[in-house]
Amino acid sequence: MSDIVLPFWGQRRKIPAYRITWLEGQGNYTVVHFSDGSEMIVSLTLKKLEGRLPTEIFVRPHKKSIINLLYLQEIRPGKSTTICLTNGCEIEVSRRKTTHFMRLVVAFQQEFLPLTTQYAVA
Repeated sequence: MSDIVLPFWGQRRKIPAYRITWLEGQGNYTVVHFSDGSEMIVSLTLKKLEGRLPTEIFVRPHKKSIINLLYLQEIRPGKSTTICLTNGCEIEVSRRKTTHFMRLVVAFQQEFLPLTTQYAVA
Protein backbone atom coordinates (compact mmCIF):
# COMPACT_ATOMS: atom_id res chain seq x y z
CA MET A 1 0.00 0.00 0.00
CA SER A 2 1.38 3.39 -0.93
CA ASP A 3 2.08 6.45 1.17
CA ILE A 4 0.53 9.85 0.54
CA VAL A 5 2.42 13.10 1.01
CA LEU A 6 0.22 15.80 2.57
CA PRO A 7 1.06 19.47 3.18
CA PHE A 8 0.78 20.33 6.87
CA TRP A 9 1.82 23.67 8.42
CA GLY A 10 4.38 24.45 5.72
CA GLN A 11 5.87 20.96 5.85
CA ARG A 12 5.13 17.73 4.05
CA ARG A 13 4.09 14.62 5.95
CA LYS A 14 4.18 11.12 4.53
CA ILE A 15 1.10 9.17 5.62
CA PRO A 16 0.34 5.49 4.90
CA ALA A 17 -2.84 5.40 2.80
CA TYR A 18 -4.35 2.57 4.84
CA ARG A 19 -4.49 4.84 7.94
CA ILE A 20 -6.93 7.24 6.24
CA THR A 21 -10.57 6.28 6.88
CA TRP A 22 -12.18 9.12 4.95
CA LEU A 23 -11.68 12.65 3.65
CA GLU A 24 -14.13 15.52 4.06
CA GLY A 25 -14.07 18.47 1.68
CA GLN A 26 -14.53 21.95 3.15
CA GLY A 27 -13.99 24.48 0.37
CA ASN A 28 -10.29 24.90 -0.36
CA TYR A 29 -9.40 22.65 2.58
CA THR A 30 -9.83 18.96 3.31
CA VAL A 31 -10.19 17.27 6.68
CA VAL A 32 -8.38 13.93 6.65
CA HIS A 33 -9.81 11.47 9.19
CA PHE A 34 -7.51 8.70 10.45
CA SER A 35 -8.17 5.23 11.83
CA ASP A 36 -6.96 6.24 15.31
CA GLY A 37 -9.63 8.98 15.50
CA SER A 38 -7.27 11.88 14.82
CA GLU A 39 -7.81 14.47 12.08
CA MET A 40 -5.60 16.69 9.95
CA ILE A 41 -6.68 19.74 7.96
CA VAL A 42 -4.75 20.20 4.73
CA SER A 43 -4.82 23.14 2.34
CA LEU A 44 -5.76 21.10 -0.72
CA THR A 45 -9.16 20.62 -2.29
CA LEU A 46 -10.77 17.21 -2.24
CA LYS A 47 -10.39 17.04 -6.03
CA LYS A 48 -6.61 17.56 -5.83
CA LEU A 49 -6.27 14.93 -3.10
CA GLU A 50 -8.43 12.48 -5.03
CA GLY A 51 -5.73 12.26 -7.70
CA ARG A 52 -3.11 11.27 -5.12
CA LEU A 53 -5.10 8.42 -3.57
CA PRO A 54 -4.94 4.77 -4.66
CA THR A 55 -8.11 4.13 -6.67
CA GLU A 56 -8.27 0.48 -5.55
CA ILE A 57 -9.45 1.41 -2.06
CA PHE A 58 -10.62 5.05 -2.19
CA VAL A 59 -14.04 5.94 -3.61
CA ARG A 60 -15.88 9.25 -3.87
CA PRO A 61 -19.54 8.62 -2.94
CA HIS A 62 -20.38 12.33 -2.69
CA LYS A 63 -18.89 15.62 -3.85
CA LYS A 64 -17.87 16.40 -0.25
CA SER A 65 -16.34 13.06 0.74
CA ILE A 66 -13.98 10.26 -0.22
CA ILE A 67 -13.97 7.01 1.74
CA ASN A 68 -11.51 4.18 2.22
CA LEU A 69 -13.34 0.94 1.38
CA LEU A 70 -11.22 -0.92 3.93
CA TYR A 71 -13.28 0.84 6.63
CA LEU A 72 -16.71 0.36 5.05
CA GLN A 73 -18.97 -1.43 7.51
CA GLU A 74 -22.50 -1.09 6.20
CA ILE A 75 -24.53 0.30 3.30
CA ARG A 76 -28.05 1.45 4.14
CA PRO A 77 -30.14 1.72 0.99
CA GLY A 78 -33.25 3.84 0.94
CA LYS A 79 -34.48 7.16 -0.34
CA SER A 80 -30.94 8.38 0.24
CA THR A 81 -28.25 5.72 0.50
CA THR A 82 -26.03 6.06 3.56
CA ILE A 83 -22.77 4.30 4.29
CA CYS A 84 -21.43 3.57 7.76
CA LEU A 85 -17.73 3.31 8.47
CA THR A 86 -16.13 1.21 11.20
CA ASN A 87 -15.52 4.35 13.28
CA GLY A 88 -19.27 5.11 13.38
CA CYS A 89 -19.29 7.91 10.79
CA GLU A 90 -22.29 8.00 8.48
CA ILE A 91 -21.80 9.44 5.00
CA GLU A 92 -24.47 10.07 2.41
CA VAL A 93 -24.05 8.69 -1.10
CA SER A 94 -25.10 11.08 -3.86
CA ARG A 95 -28.15 9.87 -5.81
CA ARG A 96 -26.27 10.30 -9.08
CA LYS A 97 -23.27 8.33 -7.81
CA THR A 98 -25.12 5.47 -6.10
CA THR A 99 -25.00 2.99 -9.01
CA HIS A 100 -21.33 3.69 -9.76
CA PHE A 101 -20.48 3.51 -6.04
CA MET A 102 -22.16 0.11 -5.68
CA ARG A 103 -20.25 -1.24 -8.70
CA LEU A 104 -16.96 -0.11 -7.16
CA VAL A 105 -17.85 -1.74 -3.83
CA VAL A 106 -18.66 -5.05 -5.54
CA ALA A 107 -15.40 -4.91 -7.53
CA PHE A 108 -13.47 -4.16 -4.33
CA GLN A 109 -15.10 -7.09 -2.52
CA GLN A 110 -14.29 -9.47 -5.37
CA GLU A 111 -10.68 -8.36 -5.46
CA PHE A 112 -9.82 -7.95 -1.77
CA LEU A 113 -12.24 -10.02 0.31
CA PRO A 114 -11.14 -13.42 -1.05
CA LEU A 115 -7.70 -12.58 0.35
CA THR A 116 -9.04 -11.94 3.86
CA THR A 117 -11.15 -15.11 3.73
CA GLN A 118 -8.10 -17.08 2.68
CA TYR A 119 -6.15 -15.85 5.72
CA ALA A 120 -9.07 -16.53 8.07
CA VAL A 121 -9.15 -20.18 7.01
CA ALA A 122 -5.39 -20.71 7.42
